[in-house]
Amino acid sequence: MEFSELIRTGRAQAELLRGPEAPPLRGTLCVTGHHLLLSPGPQATPDLWLLLLRSVDSIEKRVAGDSGTITLRCKDLRVLQLDIEGVEATLDIARSIEALSSLESVITSYPFYHRPKGLRLGDAWHFHPPERYYKRVARETTAWRLSEVNEDFSLCPSYPRAVIVPRAVGDDALARSARFRQGGRFPVLSYHHAPSGTVLLRSSQPLTGPQKRRCAEDEELLRAVLEGAPPGTRGFIVDTRSAQTAKHARLTGGGTEAKAAYPGWKRLHRPLERGRPLQESFVRLVEACGDLEQSMDRWLSRLEGCRWLAHVKEALSTACLAAQGMEREGACILVHGAEGMDSTLLVTSLAQLILDPLSRTMAGFQELVEREWIQAGHPFQLRCAHSAFSHARPKHEAPTFLLFLDCVWQLGRQFPLSLEFGEGLLLALFEHAYASPFGTFLCNSEKERCLCEVRTRTHSLWSVLNQPKEQRKLRNPLYVLNPLAIWPSVEPQSLRLWQGLFLRWIHPSEPSEVAWEKVWQIVTDKEKTEGSQPMVSASEPQP
Repeated sequence: MEFSELIRTGRAQAELLRGPEAPPLRGTLCVTGHHLLLSPGPQATPDLWLLLLRSVDSIEKRVAGDSGTITLRCKDLRVLQLDIEGVEATLDIARSIEALSSLESVITSYPFYHRPKGLRLGDAWHFHPPERYYKRVARETTAWRLSEVNEDFSLCPSYPRAVIVPRAVGDDALARSARFRQGGRFPVLSYHHAPSGTVLLRSSQPLTGPQKRRCAEDEELLRAVLEGAPPGTRGFIVDTRSAQTAKHARLTGGGTEAKAAYPGWKRLHRPLERGRPLQESFVRLVEACGDLEQSMDRWLSRLEGCRWLAHVKEALSTACLAAQGMEREGACILVHGAEGMDSTLLVTSLAQLILDPLSRTMAGFQELVEREWIQAGHPFQLRCAHSAFSHARPKHEAPTFLLFLDCVWQLGRQFPLSLEFGEGLLLALFEHAYASPFGTFLCNSEKERCLCEVRTRTHSLWSVLNQPKEQRKLRNPLYVLNPLAIWPSVEPQSLRLWQGLFLRWIHPSEPSEVAWEKVWQIVTDKEKTEGSQPMVSASEPQP
């Protein structure tokens, strides 16, 4: 289908209202295959207003007299209002936006057409291959190897081609373990903690079923994990489901690791919300934030009722549990829920941020997102199909990645010197995960990205974020390398609503942006002053 077939009216005169602080913008409104454009008249500013249609989450229209109004609620939580001349033009433009913003085809999406100046196709896609992290692990231990058993994605469609596994376990055993795990997601290394010599692994649930099936190769794999660690090391299996949920899963073919079958491993249940309840929590929070006329009591009641901060607390608490097991108890940790593609990745990535100083650098955090979310098979296309405004009943949507970003923001607030990146990077990742001109967050797995030729036909988000002009907005000017673990407080008094995201379009962000630039200026001036001072030789007498 051609885009032109979905555009009922190409242009109309309109006025755009962008929020309480931004002045209205009047001009010619145009609809294209991927964008909504508004070109101001010659007497106004020459800047062209542009909106990617994929960022529209819901659309409302109403007409009165000889004009109409379209309200666009966007996936980045913006609310835009278009006042359009002509009833027919209003209805036609609304139908065009509805059709174009809901196209499901990946290869017709805008990243396949976006060609920014100064960038070449293929740039930055090579920044974070699995081999890169393995080289780091190989410098720290010889107990692990890089396996390409999943080279054609036949073993596990949601895993990358190469995974890090115990050296003592052969590929045939991995294949049998994969058949014993939901979706083929057998245990693989997520992080090697060099100070203790222990590891963090992730997988999906074992398919024990009502008959309590066993798999010798799966048991061998987890036994090899402990044998590759320092003598006497034990293991903990952190199950992100409740004990009752895990028990019910056994009735439908899933289950848990039997204690007798996995000696040295102890199971802990730390239930984390996922799926529809998490999506509904997100929706209720955004609704509460958008109500500007409620009383203080009503606001506090709705903030508590949506339970979003409770989800933040539970995620950070579980990540701390996994990190403590490695750092303080010298234990190996395996994390899984049911599918191992949502709350599992939330825990493993947060645990690494807590423990690993390199993950808290700009480059290290990008690698963490790439390795633990994108390559690890978080289904972004499904989970981020809609944000908080969609009228459609949630199917596969869930803001798990947003919850991760919120937890990272909490870490940055509690440890303002320990993260090399600031809020700007987190906001950028949130926006691009839901709607982006780049291919980084497209599809649900590496297999799908290969089939759609994403790496050769679209640009990488990292290539733009790592440009010098962007880095100043994204880096933390106060960053100081902290070689220690950072242990967040999860007490209710310590957790805050992320105003920079949830109230971003309600309260202007200009004061914080000015303050950010001022801090950068102070740091830059200080570095220039220190750099201009003559160096004093160690042999010269000091005053």
